[in-house]
Amino acid sequence: MDFGLATALSPEEYRYQSEVQWPESPTPPNLVHIIQQLHASLDPRTVFACYGKVLGQYLPIQGIRLTKDDYTLNWGRRYGIGLTRQLMHGAKALCLQYQLISPLTPSQVATLQELEPLLLQPLLNALQYQEMSMQAMFDSLTGLGNRHYYSKSIVHAIATAHRKQGVISLVVLDLDHFKQLNDKFGHKCGDYILREFGDIIRGNIRSTDQAFRIGGDEFVIIVQGSIEAAGLLCQRIVSAVNQHNSFSQFGVSCSLGAAEASACLPAEQLYELADNALYQAKAAGRNGFTLQPLRPNVA
Repeated sequence: MDFGLATALSPEEYRYQSEVQWPESPTPPNLVHIIQQLHASLDPRTVFACYGKVLGQYLPIQGIRLTKDDYTLNWGRRYGIGLTRQLMHGAKALCLQYQLISPLTPSQVATLQELEPLLLQPLLNALQYQEMSMQAMFDSLTGLGNRHYYSKSIVHAIATAHRKQGVISLVVLDLDHFKQLNDKFGHKCGDYILREFGDIIRGNIRSTDQAFRIGGDEFVIIVQGSIEAAGLLCQRIVSAVNQHNSFSQFGVSCSLGAAEASACLPAEQLYELADNALYQAKAAGRNGFTLQPLRPNVA
């Protein structure tokens, strides 16, 4: 997982101009002040960028890349004289790849060895906080947003659409005959179908749309677009479910309802309209979708 790139700064901000002569014995680092700087944020990118800027005050370093397991962090420039070092965390190693303007002198190596360990705890704190934040927003089974995240996102989406004179729609989905599946084949099978359904939803929405599992087999999608755009998405999802071997094998399909938000429609009423459309689709025989016409604005 890539936590992203820190924004590149100008050469003046980096203070890495080639004509700079790095002193052999710069002013000793104020370790207490550096520790306070590194602990000031719980964003891994900010912590790592702060570490890069601190090093840049004492050493001819213009870029750093950190890798650990499945994530990377980058700061600064990606060219120069390469130097690879490892920062140990228990039995695990964090690989640090530095880009240097000039080779480090013995005293500069000693300064780097003094500063490197200061990164470890603030960065691990930030990564742990980020993981906890992700768990608070995302469903652990499907990887989609959870109910709490949806509640915040729909209010924000409606407000943004109103401010920018845009259009959003809401799709409510659930699985047909899911209870019978759980009763007959057990919860492990049910969890498998839920994960597959989450993957189908994720694979058919656009990058501007947001999908959530808000409980059991109930899902919602915030669509950046009109009811017609929501209808096209519904058709894609129904087709994908019907073409999935496991859904056919276990006799599971899906029903969907969609509604478009008018300027005055609060989030709760938009959900109610889409949910009513879902039940119309179920009443019509399931394995399909119903679109709720746009409600006129109320003066």
